Amino acid sequence: MTDRLVLLHGWGATQDDLTPLGQHLADGHGRDLDVISLEAPEQHPQGTGRQWYGLFPPDWTAVPQAVSALQARLHQLVSPECPLERTVLLGFSQGGAMALDAGCQLPLAAVISCSGYPHPEWVPRQDHPPVLLLHGSDDEVVPSGAADQIWTKLDKKRSKKRLFTGGHTITGEAMEAISAMLQEHLH
Repeated sequence: MTDRLVLLHGWGATQDDLTPLGQHLADGHGRDLDVISLEAPEQHPQGTGRQWYGLFPPDWTAVPQAVSALQARLHQLVSPECPLERTVLLGFSQGGAMALDAGCQLPLAAVISCSGYPHPEWVPRQDHPPVLLLHGSDDEVVPSGAADQIWTKLDKKRSKKRLFTGGHTITGEAMEAISAMLQEHLH
């Protein structure tokens, strides 16, 4: 059996953005960890990078289709050696919002949202997978209050929330928390 970590980049980035983070986590995992970085399907409106859906202004009507398309991509990754139950979905910023929305409806090993936010109509399944919320306390792009909004919708017994000093980034402390989550939920 293989464990898998699927990475979802933020608005305006590409699949290569989180690749070094994924490789670092794989190197420290201690056993085989397949890391896949997915690229958002839409071109960013300024011509560089990608987006999961239009964000400025937000096109919330596009979210259900974007979430459905992401879930279909995750199902395409399934194999007998690596079912969804051995997959952790990690997203940053817009990718964090997508990870929560798509991942909390699937039987994943865990969902990790870094500097994410809740989509307006998002409601996780009651039996959602374990969730780790990570957010910089000084985030000026996605204020840390977004983590509080997400937190109100999650089952607290299945979820953890960590605020870190810092802005719109994944800190060393956050990496430690991510690594611990992988160790806890990928056996």
